[in-house]
Amino acid sequence: MPQAFLLFCRAINQPVNIQVIQNRKRIRFNGFTLVELLVVIAIIGMLVGLLLPAVQQAREAARTMQCSNNLKNLGLAALNHESTTQAFPSGGWYYQWYGDPDAGFGPAQPGAWSFSLLPFLEQNALFQNGADGDVETISSQQKTGAYECAMTPLPIFNCPSRRQAKLYTINITTVLNATKPATGARGDYAANVGSYNSASSSSNAITGWSDGRTKFKNRTWTNSSHNGVIFDFSEISMGEIRDGTSNTYLFGEKYASPDYYENTTSYDDNGIYAGQDSDNSRSCGTLSSLTILTPLQDRKSYTGSTQFGSAHAGAFGMIMCDGSVQRVSYSVDANTHIYLGCRNDGEPVTLN
Repeated sequence: MPQAFLLFCRAINQPVNIQVIQNRKRIRFNGFTLVELLVVIAIIGMLVGLLLPAVQQAREAARTMQCSNNLKNLGLAALNHESTTQAFPSGGWYYQWYGDPDAGFGPAQPGAWSFSLLPFLEQNALFQNGADGDVETISSQQKTGAYECAMTPLPIFNCPSRRQAKLYTINITTVLNATKPATGARGDYAANVGSYNSASSSSNAITGWSDGRTKFKNRTWTNSSHNGVIFDFSEISMGEIRDGTSNTYLFGEKYASPDYYENTTSYDDNGIYAGQDSDNSRSCGTLSSLTILTPLQDRKSYTGSTQFGSAHAGAFGMIMCDGSVQRVSYSVDANTHIYLGCRNDGEPVTLN
Protein backbone atom coordinates (compact mmCIF):
# COMPACT_ATOMS: atom_id res chain seq x y z
CA MET A 1 0.00 0.00 0.00
CA PRO A 2 1.46 3.42 -0.88
CA GLN A 3 3.11 5.06 2.12
CA ALA A 4 1.79 8.49 1.18
CA PHE A 5 -1.79 7.26 1.42
CA LEU A 6 -1.17 5.74 4.89
CA LEU A 7 0.42 8.92 6.13
CA PHE A 8 -2.52 10.90 4.81
CA CYS A 9 -5.05 8.69 6.62
CA ARG A 10 -3.12 8.97 9.87
CA ALA A 11 -2.98 12.72 9.48
CA ILE A 12 -6.73 13.00 9.30
CA ASN A 13 -7.12 10.35 11.99
CA GLN A 14 -9.26 8.03 9.79
CA PRO A 15 -9.10 4.21 9.88
CA VAL A 16 -7.78 2.55 6.79
CA ASN A 17 -10.12 -0.09 5.22
CA ILE A 18 -7.64 -2.35 3.52
CA GLN A 19 -10.39 -4.67 2.11
CA VAL A 20 -12.12 -1.82 0.23
CA ILE A 21 -8.87 -0.81 -1.34
CA GLN A 22 -8.13 -4.37 -2.40
CA ASN A 23 -11.64 -4.77 -3.87
CA ARG A 24 -11.17 -1.61 -5.88
CA LYS A 25 -8.08 -3.10 -7.38
CA ARG A 26 -10.15 -6.01 -8.67
CA ILE A 27 -12.70 -3.85 -10.62
CA ARG A 28 -12.58 -4.57 -14.37
CA PHE A 29 -14.67 -3.32 -17.32
CA ASN A 30 -15.89 -6.40 -19.21
CA GLY A 31 -16.96 -6.42 -22.95
CA PHE A 32 -17.13 -8.53 -26.15
CA THR A 33 -14.10 -9.02 -28.25
CA LEU A 34 -14.47 -8.76 -32.02
CA VAL A 35 -14.17 -12.53 -32.39
CA GLU A 36 -16.91 -13.13 -29.82
CA LEU A 37 -19.20 -10.66 -31.60
CA LEU A 38 -18.66 -12.36 -34.95
CA VAL A 39 -19.45 -15.75 -33.42
CA VAL A 40 -22.72 -14.43 -31.98
CA ILE A 41 -23.70 -12.92 -35.34
CA ALA A 42 -22.95 -16.22 -37.08
CA ILE A 43 -25.10 -18.15 -34.60
CA ILE A 44 -28.00 -15.72 -35.08
CA GLY A 45 -27.68 -16.08 -38.86
CA MET A 46 -27.81 -19.86 -38.59
CA LEU A 47 -30.93 -19.71 -36.41
CA VAL A 48 -32.66 -17.37 -38.87
CA GLY A 49 -31.72 -19.70 -41.72
CA LEU A 50 -33.26 -22.62 -39.87
CA LEU A 51 -36.43 -20.76 -38.92
CA LEU A 52 -37.13 -19.05 -42.27
CA PRO A 53 -38.23 -22.21 -44.15
CA ALA A 54 -40.51 -23.13 -41.27
CA VAL A 55 -42.08 -19.66 -41.36
CA GLN A 56 -42.53 -19.88 -45.13
CA GLN A 57 -44.13 -23.32 -44.82
CA ALA A 58 -46.51 -22.05 -42.16
CA ARG A 59 -47.52 -19.12 -44.37
CA GLU A 60 -48.09 -21.37 -47.38
CA ALA A 61 -50.14 -23.74 -45.24
CA ALA A 62 -52.32 -20.79 -44.22
CA ARG A 63 -52.70 -19.71 -47.86
CA THR A 64 -53.60 -23.25 -48.90
CA MET A 65 -56.24 -23.39 -46.18
CA GLN A 66 -57.69 -20.08 -47.36
CA CYS A 67 -57.76 -21.39 -50.93
CA SER A 68 -59.63 -24.50 -49.78
CA ASN A 69 -62.09 -22.28 -47.91
CA ASN A 70 -62.68 -20.32 -51.13
CA LEU A 71 -63.49 -23.54 -52.97
CA LYS A 72 -65.70 -24.70 -50.12
CA ASN A 73 -67.74 -21.49 -50.22
CA LEU A 74 -68.02 -21.61 -54.01
CA GLY A 75 -69.28 -25.18 -53.71
CA LEU A 76 -71.86 -24.23 -51.09
CA ALA A 77 -73.04 -21.36 -53.29
CA ALA A 78 -73.38 -23.74 -56.25
CA LEU A 79 -75.38 -26.21 -54.13
CA ASN A 80 -77.67 -23.38 -53.01
CA HIS A 81 -78.04 -22.38 -56.65
CA GLU A 82 -79.02 -25.96 -57.54
CA SER A 83 -81.47 -26.11 -54.66
CA THR A 84 -83.09 -22.82 -55.72
CA THR A 85 -83.15 -23.25 -59.51
CA GLN A 86 -82.99 -27.08 -59.77
CA ALA A 87 -79.73 -26.82 -61.69
CA PHE A 88 -76.09 -25.95 -61.16
CA PRO A 89 -75.07 -22.56 -62.61
CA SER A 90 -74.72 -22.43 -66.36
CA GLY A 91 -71.38 -21.71 -67.98
CA GLY A 92 -72.78 -18.84 -70.02
CA TRP A 93 -72.76 -18.18 -73.74
CA TYR A 94 -69.19 -17.37 -74.72
CA TYR A 95 -66.27 -15.15 -73.71
CA GLN A 96 -67.70 -12.12 -75.57
CA TRP A 97 -70.67 -11.93 -73.19
CA TYR A 98 -70.94 -10.62 -69.65
CA GLY A 99 -73.78 -11.22 -67.23
CA ASP A 100 -77.26 -9.75 -67.52
CA PRO A 101 -79.33 -9.71 -64.30
CA ASP A 102 -82.59 -9.55 -66.27
CA ALA A 103 -81.76 -12.89 -67.93
CA GLY A 104 -81.91 -14.74 -64.62
CA PHE A 105 -80.26 -18.14 -64.35
CA GLY A 106 -79.69 -21.15 -66.58
CA PRO A 107 -79.11 -21.20 -70.37
CA ALA A 108 -80.68 -17.74 -70.73
CA GLN A 109 -77.80 -16.21 -68.75
CA PRO A 110 -74.94 -15.09 -71.02
CA GLY A 111 -72.51 -14.49 -68.14
CA ALA A 112 -70.27 -17.04 -66.48
CA TRP A 113 -71.05 -19.37 -63.60
CA SER A 114 -69.26 -16.89 -61.34
CA PHE A 115 -71.82 -14.22 -62.24
CA SER A 116 -74.73 -16.57 -61.54
CA LEU A 117 -73.27 -17.38 -58.11
CA LEU A 118 -73.13 -13.75 -56.96
CA PRO A 119 -76.57 -13.74 -55.25
CA PHE A 120 -75.53 -16.89 -53.36
CA LEU A 121 -72.28 -15.25 -52.22
CA GLU A 122 -74.03 -12.30 -50.56
CA GLN A 123 -73.31 -10.17 -53.66
CA ASN A 124 -76.86 -9.67 -54.94
CA ALA A 125 -76.35 -5.91 -55.34
CA LEU A 126 -73.45 -6.58 -57.70
CA PHE A 127 -75.54 -9.14 -59.59
CA GLN A 128 -78.47 -6.71 -59.98
CA ASN A 129 -76.30 -3.76 -61.03
CA GLY A 130 -77.48 -2.59 -64.46
CA ALA A 131 -80.86 -4.33 -64.37
CA ASP A 132 -83.39 -2.43 -66.49
CA GLY A 133 -86.29 -4.91 -66.55
CA ASP A 134 -85.95 -5.57 -70.28
CA VAL A 135 -84.37 -8.88 -71.19
CA GLU A 136 -84.97 -8.55 -74.93
CA THR A 137 -82.70 -5.57 -75.60
CA ILE A 138 -79.32 -4.29 -74.47
CA SER A 139 -79.54 -0.84 -72.92
CA SER A 140 -76.75 1.56 -71.97
CA GLN A 141 -77.72 0.95 -68.34
CA GLN A 142 -77.20 -2.77 -68.77
CA LYS A 143 -73.85 -2.22 -70.51
CA THR A 144 -72.65 0.04 -67.72
CA GLY A 145 -73.74 -2.42 -65.05
CA ALA A 146 -71.92 -5.30 -66.76
CA TYR A 147 -68.82 -3.14 -67.08
CA GLU A 148 -68.88 -2.24 -63.39
CA CYS A 149 -69.29 -5.89 -62.46
CA ALA A 150 -66.31 -6.84 -64.62
CA MET A 151 -64.31 -4.21 -62.71
CA THR A 152 -65.17 -5.66 -59.28
CA PRO A 153 -62.65 -8.20 -57.91
CA LEU A 154 -63.75 -10.46 -55.06
CA PRO A 155 -61.24 -12.34 -52.85
CA ILE A 156 -63.27 -15.55 -53.05
CA PHE A 157 -62.28 -15.95 -56.71
CA ASN A 158 -58.53 -15.71 -56.09
CA CYS A 159 -55.99 -18.12 -54.64
CA PRO A 160 -53.78 -16.19 -52.16
CA SER A 161 -50.74 -18.28 -53.17
CA ARG A 162 -51.00 -16.89 -56.69
CA ARG A 163 -52.25 -13.30 -56.58
CA GLN A 164 -54.44 -10.72 -54.91
CA ALA A 165 -58.01 -9.80 -55.70
CA LYS A 166 -57.43 -6.60 -57.67
CA LEU A 167 -57.75 -5.20 -61.19
CA TYR A 168 -55.59 -6.71 -63.93
CA THR A 169 -55.16 -6.00 -67.62
CA ILE A 170 -57.94 -7.66 -69.64
CA ASN A 171 -57.42 -8.37 -73.32
CA ILE A 172 -60.79 -9.06 -74.95
CA THR A 173 -61.18 -7.97 -78.55
CA THR A 174 -64.98 -7.75 -78.55
CA VAL A 175 -67.65 -7.49 -75.86
CA LEU A 176 -71.23 -7.63 -77.12
CA ASN A 177 -73.30 -6.57 -74.12
CA ALA A 178 -71.03 -4.40 -72.00
CA THR A 179 -68.73 -1.44 -72.21
CA LYS A 180 -65.40 -3.07 -73.06
CA PRO A 181 -63.14 -3.13 -69.96
CA ALA A 182 -59.39 -2.53 -70.27
CA THR A 183 -58.85 -3.90 -66.77
CA GLY A 184 -60.94 -6.27 -64.72
CA ALA A 185 -61.14 -9.04 -62.16
CA ARG A 186 -59.35 -12.28 -62.88
CA GLY A 187 -60.10 -15.61 -61.23
CA ASP A 188 -58.08 -18.64 -60.19
CA TYR A 189 -60.88 -21.21 -60.16
CA ALA A 190 -62.55 -22.94 -63.08
CA ALA A 191 -65.67 -25.00 -63.67
CA ASN A 192 -65.41 -28.62 -64.73
CA VAL A 193 -66.67 -29.00 -68.31
CA GLY A 194 -65.80 -32.70 -68.46
CA SER A 195 -64.44 -34.03 -71.73
CA TYR A 196 -62.62 -31.46 -73.78
CA ASN A 197 -64.26 -30.29 -77.00
CA SER A 198 -63.47 -26.76 -78.13
CA ALA A 199 -65.66 -27.08 -81.24
CA SER A 200 -68.76 -27.28 -79.07
CA SER A 201 -68.31 -23.80 -77.64
CA SER A 202 -67.20 -22.33 -80.97
CA SER A 203 -70.31 -23.57 -82.75
CA ASN A 204 -72.45 -22.06 -80.01
CA ALA A 205 -70.87 -18.63 -80.33
CA ILE A 206 -73.69 -16.08 -80.24
CA THR A 207 -73.46 -13.39 -82.90
CA GLY A 208 -75.83 -10.95 -81.23
CA TRP A 209 -78.37 -10.51 -78.46
CA SER A 210 -81.35 -11.48 -80.62
CA ASP A 211 -79.44 -14.54 -81.84
CA GLY A 212 -78.79 -15.61 -78.27
CA ARG A 213 -82.36 -15.00 -77.15
CA THR A 214 -83.71 -16.92 -80.15
CA LYS A 215 -81.45 -19.88 -79.49
CA PHE A 216 -82.49 -19.84 -75.84
CA LYS A 217 -86.22 -19.64 -76.58
CA ASN A 218 -86.13 -22.33 -79.26
CA ARG A 219 -83.40 -24.40 -77.63
CA THR A 220 -81.57 -24.49 -80.94
CA TRP A 221 -77.99 -24.31 -79.72
CA THR A 222 -75.63 -27.15 -80.52
CA ASN A 223 -75.85 -29.84 -77.87
CA SER A 224 -72.54 -29.72 -76.11
CA SER A 225 -70.52 -32.92 -75.96
CA HIS A 226 -69.08 -31.78 -72.66
CA ASN A 227 -70.00 -34.34 -70.03
CA GLY A 228 -68.99 -32.35 -66.99
CA VAL A 229 -71.24 -30.18 -64.85
CA ILE A 230 -70.85 -26.55 -66.02
CA PHE A 231 -70.34 -25.52 -69.66
CA ASP A 232 -71.93 -23.40 -72.41
CA PHE A 233 -75.76 -23.40 -72.15
CA SER A 234 -75.57 -26.03 -69.40
CA GLU A 235 -78.48 -26.78 -67.09
CA ILE A 236 -77.33 -29.82 -65.13
CA SER A 237 -79.35 -30.94 -62.14
CA MET A 238 -78.20 -33.03 -59.20
CA GLY A 239 -80.06 -36.04 -60.58
CA GLU A 240 -78.05 -35.95 -63.81
CA ILE A 241 -74.79 -36.62 -61.98
CA ARG A 242 -75.19 -40.37 -62.26
CA ASP A 243 -71.66 -41.29 -61.22
CA GLY A 244 -72.33 -39.83 -57.78
CA THR A 245 -71.86 -36.32 -56.45
CA SER A 246 -68.87 -37.34 -54.33
CA ASN A 247 -67.20 -38.85 -57.42
CA THR A 248 -67.57 -35.88 -59.78
CA TYR A 249 -65.60 -32.64 -59.97
CA LEU A 250 -67.53 -29.36 -59.77
CA PHE A 251 -64.90 -26.60 -59.56
CA GLY A 252 -61.16 -26.60 -59.18
CA GLU A 253 -58.02 -24.54 -59.32
CA LYS A 254 -56.90 -23.75 -62.85
CA TYR A 255 -53.37 -23.82 -64.22
CA ALA A 256 -51.77 -20.45 -64.98
CA SER A 257 -48.24 -19.53 -65.97
CA PRO A 258 -46.43 -17.18 -63.55
CA ASP A 259 -45.43 -15.20 -66.64
CA TYR A 260 -49.02 -13.92 -66.76
CA TYR A 261 -49.90 -13.59 -63.07
CA GLU A 262 -49.91 -9.82 -63.14
CA ASN A 263 -50.55 -7.38 -65.98
CA THR A 264 -49.18 -9.35 -68.91
CA THR A 265 -52.26 -10.76 -70.60
CA SER A 266 -52.92 -14.33 -71.62
CA TYR A 267 -55.88 -15.51 -73.70
CA ASP A 268 -56.77 -18.11 -71.06
CA ASP A 269 -56.69 -15.74 -68.09
CA ASN A 270 -59.03 -12.84 -68.77
CA GLY A 271 -62.22 -11.80 -66.97
CA ILE A 272 -63.83 -14.13 -64.44
CA TYR A 273 -67.41 -12.99 -65.18
CA ALA A 274 -67.45 -13.45 -68.97
CA GLY A 275 -69.21 -16.44 -70.52
CA GLN A 276 -67.65 -19.86 -70.90
CA ASP A 277 -64.07 -19.96 -72.06
CA SER A 278 -60.75 -21.24 -70.76
CA ASP A 279 -60.65 -18.16 -68.51
CA ASN A 280 -63.13 -19.84 -66.17
CA SER A 281 -63.60 -23.46 -67.30
CA ARG A 282 -61.21 -26.38 -67.65
CA SER A 283 -61.26 -30.02 -68.71
CA CYS A 284 -59.74 -33.31 -67.59
CA GLY A 285 -59.28 -34.78 -71.07
CA THR A 286 -61.00 -37.38 -73.22
CA LEU A 287 -60.36 -41.11 -73.03
CA SER A 288 -61.84 -41.87 -76.46
CA SER A 289 -59.30 -39.68 -78.26
CA LEU A 290 -56.48 -40.34 -75.78
CA THR A 291 -56.38 -36.64 -74.94
CA ILE A 292 -54.96 -36.45 -71.42
CA LEU A 293 -54.99 -33.01 -69.83
CA THR A 294 -52.56 -33.60 -66.99
CA PRO A 295 -52.96 -31.18 -64.08
CA LEU A 296 -49.86 -29.07 -63.54
CA GLN A 297 -48.19 -26.94 -60.93
CA ASP A 298 -47.72 -23.40 -62.27
CA ARG A 299 -44.47 -23.01 -64.20
CA LYS A 300 -42.81 -20.33 -66.27
CA SER A 301 -42.63 -20.41 -70.07
CA TYR A 302 -45.60 -22.73 -70.46
CA THR A 303 -49.14 -21.62 -71.22
CA GLY A 304 -51.72 -24.31 -70.54
CA SER A 305 -55.20 -23.13 -71.36
CA THR A 306 -57.27 -26.23 -70.76
CA GLN A 307 -56.09 -28.10 -67.67
CA PHE A 308 -56.51 -27.77 -63.95
CA GLY A 309 -53.55 -26.95 -61.70
CA SER A 310 -52.39 -24.43 -59.13
CA ALA A 311 -49.54 -22.50 -57.55
CA HIS A 312 -49.37 -24.98 -54.64
CA ALA A 313 -46.69 -27.65 -54.37
CA GLY A 314 -47.69 -31.30 -54.55
CA ALA A 315 -51.43 -30.97 -55.07
CA PHE A 316 -54.23 -28.70 -56.27
CA GLY A 317 -57.70 -28.13 -54.88
CA MET A 318 -60.94 -29.50 -56.33
CA ILE A 319 -64.45 -29.37 -54.94
CA MET A 320 -66.82 -32.22 -55.65
CA CYS A 321 -70.51 -31.97 -56.46
CA ASP A 322 -71.39 -32.93 -52.89
CA GLY A 323 -69.53 -29.88 -51.56
CA SER A 324 -66.46 -31.71 -50.26
CA VAL A 325 -63.00 -30.26 -50.93
CA GLN A 326 -60.23 -32.61 -52.11
CA ARG A 327 -56.51 -32.05 -52.51
CA VAL A 328 -55.59 -33.86 -55.72
CA SER A 329 -52.01 -34.87 -56.46
CA TYR A 330 -50.44 -33.71 -59.72
CA SER A 331 -49.50 -37.35 -60.23
CA VAL A 332 -53.13 -38.50 -60.08
CA ASP A 333 -53.81 -41.41 -62.41
CA ALA A 334 -54.81 -39.95 -65.79
CA ASN A 335 -57.81 -42.22 -66.25
CA THR A 336 -59.02 -41.54 -62.71
CA HIS A 337 -58.76 -37.80 -63.35
CA ILE A 338 -60.83 -38.09 -66.53
CA TYR A 339 -63.47 -40.30 -64.87
CA LEU A 340 -63.83 -37.78 -62.03
CA GLY A 341 -64.45 -35.08 -64.61
CA CYS A 342 -67.34 -36.96 -66.24
CA ARG A 343 -70.74 -36.95 -64.55
CA ASN A 344 -72.26 -39.96 -66.35
CA ASP A 345 -69.59 -42.21 -67.84
CA GLY A 346 -70.46 -45.17 -65.63
CA GLU A 347 -67.06 -45.08 -63.92
CA PRO A 348 -67.72 -43.86 -60.35
CA VAL A 349 -64.10 -43.84 -59.19
CA THR A 350 -62.87 -42.17 -56.02
CA LEU A 351 -59.64 -40.42 -55.10
CA ASN A 352 -59.07 -42.57 -52.01
